[in-house]
Amino acid sequence: MTKTQLAGKTVMITGAGSGIGRAAAIQIAGKGARLVLTDVNAAGLQETVGLVKDADVIHHEAFDISDADAVTTFAGRALAIGPVDVIMNVAGISTWGRIQDLQAKHWRDTVEIDLMGPIHIMSAFVPAMIAAGNGGHVVNVSSAAGLFGLPIHAPYSAAKFGLRGVSEVLRFDLEQYDIGVTLVCPGAVRTPLVGTVNIVGVDRDHPTLKKAIGGFEKHAVSPESAAAAMIKGVEKGKYLVFTSSDIRLGWYGQRYIPFAYNRVMKIANKRFSRLLSKVSVSQDA
Repeated sequence: MTKTQLAGKTVMITGAGSGIGRAAAIQIAGKGARLVLTDVNAAGLQETVGLVKDADVIHHEAFDISDADAVTTFAGRALAIGPVDVIMNVAGISTWGRIQDLQAKHWRDTVEIDLMGPIHIMSAFVPAMIAAGNGGHVVNVSSAAGLFGLPIHAPYSAAKFGLRGVSEVLRFDLEQYDIGVTLVCPGAVRTPLVGTVNIVGVDRDHPTLKKAIGGFEKHAVSPESAAAAMIKGVEKGKYLVFTSSDIRLGWYGQRYIPFAYNRVMKIANKRFSRLLSKVSVSQDA
């Protein structure tokens, strides 16, 4: 178990332009860390840099983490300034949909950003971390969809289960180098992702769907709360971090009361099916 104190460390955060990434940048800055920040949204990233008033943002750059060459270039510039001690893979998108509505592009885009993006980042930064010999920490933000069979989450789960698998391997592979690995599995979080989630085959303006999304947001925790849980997990050297108690309960239920987990998933699937029958733009709903 590798505990990592962030004061005096250099921390690289993806998805720093909003949501959990921005909240983490601000909180980590308050602990006296240096920051390397990136986001695909240049304006949001610049705003975060402006909000981090007490930190030394040694480098920030806007680009798409699904572009391996862009990640390599970014890492070269950041590492030329100095070693990076902690990487936090926060950036991601979300795509939901029924198998009959999804196209290859929906799967590919989600996997490229949510799975290959973090892999690009780790491939660019972790070898340098190993070579430096100073230990370090890798943080990967998966999801409740990386733990559970949530209805219509298949593309998102494909990526988030994959990231969970990579993290499970690296937690043991990197232990010999004193590099810790933390896997964060948020549930509902009030981030811009709620409004931008791509739900394929539905009418996003349908009142029933808007009501459902509103209920989701009421149940969600704040980005600041999720970021605090993530940071606490790193400092305590925890591998698996939940950002809300319902996901923790679901995790233990899945492991120790599988019949109850199966029952809950079947009920959730029926409810989603009823919802989709009302808001679907497909003729086969």
